[in-house]
Order: sequence, then structure tokens, then C-alpha cells
Amino acid sequence: MLYALKIASRYLTASKAQTALLVTGVAVGVFIFIFMSALIGGLAEFILARTAGDMAHVSIQAEATNPAQLGEFPGTTLLVQAATDETATLRDATNFQPLIEALPEVKAVSPQVNGAGVLRRGTQVAQVSIIGLEPGRESAITNLAKYMVEGDAGLRTGALLLGKSLVDDLGLSLGQSVLVQSANGIDAALTLTGIYQIGSGGPDRRMAYVSLSTARTLFAMPQGLTKVEIKLNDLYAADEVAAHIRALTGLPAKSWTVDGAQLLEALKAQAQTGYFLKTFAMITIVIGVASALLLSTYRRRPEIGIMRAMGASRNFVIVVFVLQGALVGVMGGLVGAGLGYLALLPFPTRDAFRPGTLPMDITQGSYGLAIILTVIGAIFASILPARSAARVDPVTAIGQ
Repeated sequence: MLYALKIASRYLTASKAQTALLVTGVAVGVFIFIFMSALIGGLAEFILARTAGDMAHVSIQAEATNPAQLGEFPGTTLLVQAATDETATLRDATNFQPLIEALPEVKAVSPQVNGAGVLRRGTQVAQVSIIGLEPGRESAITNLAKYMVEGDAGLRTGALLLGKSLVDDLGLSLGQSVLVQSANGIDAALTLTGIYQIGSGGPDRRMAYVSLSTARTLFAMPQGLTKVEIKLNDLYAADEVAAHIRALTGLPAKSWTVDGAQLLEALKAQAQTGYFLKTFAMITIVIGVASALLLSTYRRRPEIGIMRAMGASRNFVIVVFVLQGALVGVMGGLVGAGLGYLALLPFPTRDAFRPGTLPMDITQGSYGLAIILTVIGAIFASILPARSAARVDPVTAIGQ
């Protein structure tokens, strides 16, 4: 084996220009593989961070109970439930919260009291969705702390967080008092202590965050919750976890995939696109190595004939050319991986992704995988030329 490796190395160094060209071709293929891995992976992380990353993976939502419609029966007196404006509640959710938080798949739990309301400042009125969050859990689901542009995300009693678009529409500034009125008709004067900017117009214009105690006051709910949002370590396990929570607690837990089926399909399609692109890069590497080694086999037929005439077996000749392909794969893989890493260094990290920038994730370059696949591909690409070299007839080759 050592002698075969020596001959394979000599073949590569005998024609340095051809070897350099071959290694360059392999390195380019590896570079494309790494670049596409970083781009596809970074884009997936960016989409997840902007969509599924900032939403609940499992939700437990209280459902309003509407009175049943009954037919009229002459001569009969019926007791009919009157319609009510009371907010639907999850009365047992608080008791089950420690049990849900203890599940190994659960990353964070956010108990909430939500409802519709309006903001009033002078003659200006804006309809909003009031979201009551527990202090200390403001960023459990949506990372409000990351999106703050003024103030802080802490929801103290009497505090109010609004989106920048809504603040601009109402002409508000940090520290001002705003009258908040719930759909129940209850008012509360709150102080604007934080301004966030998620980047999409909807949440920035319609979401008003208050503390859980403030929301209870606004919606006259001394107990119970209207919603529990749960974030998981693996968002793709949401269906199984939701079913587990339903069986464990009896609460109406729902996976994000129910309403986010299109997003899930888009993520899967993106991953498949990445696999196709990286596969084409590997096919390019294999074709390039195979073509170059076939040419090398043809040019070295006399030398192969001499080796065969001196007693070298066909297996030895095969090993020589397979080792030659492996060396090309190793050199090209290392060069391509190094160039790929250097090319990705100027791009921001995943935590610093911003709209309008190319979301390249240097940590998802798959450098080791690229080198391993390149070496394996180069070995397989050298098998055909190696078998062709082993079939060379010594007498015919020497005569040429």
C-alpha cells in the first residue's frame, strides 16, 4: 500500500499543471457545495426566525361558547341561555402549567390573557389586540427584547409596549400616558415604556402588550387564562407534543402546522432544493475527477505496461489509481473548504441577520461533510479509470 501511494503521488507531481487544474476543479465544486449549504441553511434560519421562530409552536386557545339555537314549540316555556360578552377562559390551564413546562420537548411557556380593545389619545383612536404577558416571560415566544428600539421589554404594572408604526400613527413618545379600553368597556391609563419594531406592518400596528395583571383588570378576569403559547426545542415535533398535551391535560392544544401548513411545505421545498443543488455540485466533482483520471490512464499506458511486465498485479494498478483519485479528493476538498470558510467570514452571524442582507450562515457550511463526500466521490470516480488501467495488456502497451 505504501509503495502504491508513492507511485500515485509521483503520477500527480509528474504533471503539476494538470494536477493543479484537477485540484482546482474539485475545489470549485467543494466551494459551491459549502456556499450553497451556508446559503440554504442561513435562509432557512432566517425564515424560521422571522416566522415560526417568533410564534408559538403549540397553542392552547379558549373557545367561546355560543348559545345553541332552539326551535319554537307552541305552548312550551323554554329556558334559553342568553348571549354573553364575557371573554372565554381556560380555567384549568394554570394548574397544568407546571406539568407542561416539565415536558422535555418544551422550551418555554407563556400564559396569556388576550382580547380586543382600543387606544385613545385625545381625539385619536386605534383598534388593537391587547396581549397580557406574565412579567419575566415577555420574550418567551416572540423575542420582544430583540425588537426593542426604545425603552425596554419589561412589563411592569401600568406599563405598555407598542409597535413603532402604531406609535408614529398616534404621534406618541416614550413615557407618555395612553388610555387603553378593552372590549368589556373597562379603561386603564397606561404608560408607554417600550417601543418595538418587528418589521412587518401588521404586528407593529395592532399589538399592544401589557402585564398579565393589567390584562386581568381590563377584561375582568381575576382567574383563568385565554391562551397558553408553548415554544418547543424542535418545532417539527409540534404535532406529537400537541397530541401528548391533549392526552395529558385534556386542554385543546393545537400545533402550529394546522394553520401553518403552507409555511411547512415551503420549508420542506427549500430543503429539497438545497439537496438538489449540493448533489449537482458533487456530480460535477465526480465527472471532473473521472475524466481527468481517464485521460491520465491513456497517457500512462506505457508506464502501466512496464509495471504489469515487472509483475505488478491488476489489483495493484487499481489501488494506484484509486489512491491517486483519493489524493485529488483530499487536496481539492481541503482547498475548497478553506476558500469557502474565508469567503463566508465577512457575512454576519445568524443572530445579526437583517432584512435586505444575504442570510449566509457560516456555521452551516458543512465543511467536514463536503471533504468526506468529495474524497468518497473522487474514489468512486477513479474506479472506472483504475479498472481500465488494470486491463492494459503489457505487450501492447510497451509496444506503443
